[in-house]
Amino acid sequence: MIGPEAASQIEYFARALRAPRISEAFRRLGDQARDAGWSHEEYLAAVLSKEVSEREASGAALRIKAARFPGFKTLEDFNFEHQPSADRNLIAHLGMSVFLTEAKNIVLLGPPGTGKTHLAVGIGIKAAKAGHRVLFDTATGWVTRLQEAHSRGKLAAELTRLRRYSLLIVDEVGYIPFDQDAANLFFQLVSSRYEHASLIMTSNLPFSRWGDVFGDLTIASAMIDRIVHHADVISLKGNSYRLKNHEPAATTAH
Repeated sequence: MIGPEAASQIEYFARALRAPRISEAFRRLGDQARDAGWSHEEYLAAVLSKEVSEREASGAALRIKAARFPGFKTLEDFNFEHQPSADRNLIAHLGMSVFLTEAKNIVLLGPPGTGKTHLAVGIGIKAAKAGHRVLFDTATGWVTRLQEAHSRGKLAAELTRLRRYSLLIVDEVGYIPFDQDAANLFFQLVSSRYEHASLIMTSNLPFSRWGDVFGDLTIASAMIDRIVHHADVISLKGNSYRLKNHEPAATTAH
């Protein structure tokens, strides 16, 4: 048993280090260490591991909440049976977040309901768990944010602030066309992150139709060039997964 004086000292040191899990775990792990014959080093490693793992889990939860995902969609829950065009190995690799250290992008293209947002969120959650700051919004949401910053004369500062996020997720590019000013702002967002930080973008339109979205083929081409220069482009095919379970039942003739 750990004596009361030693226990009091450990609790004091845990408070001083702002490591509350040590206070919660040291007695239980001490009993376990004595029963199993652990060395002092093994016991210390077990106590510190408890603190670190709990702290990392807490930090990941905060980063996931701060990312403003539209829902909690994991890669483990993705239905690859319905979406065979998604490369399992590539998705698993992207889930390891290596692409963020290389400032690479991911582009998910395909019809509505084919899993683009699910994959984007799932990869984003993996990134947050790996310690990266992530922020999610729709394409129109990002433009609104930039318009507000521009109106306050703070556009450059906002773009600099956003560069501190390892990953920005831009959902639903192409659902609503942009006017010229909005297209220019969106281009500045893409340019500010080029070879510095990563983007995940989803779109229901192929790149050949992006000129229609941004109202200017030159801007669209320059934007696509920056996005795909260092990117994995994943094309999803098939019918909407959301509609799969809502198909009208066949009627029986009488």
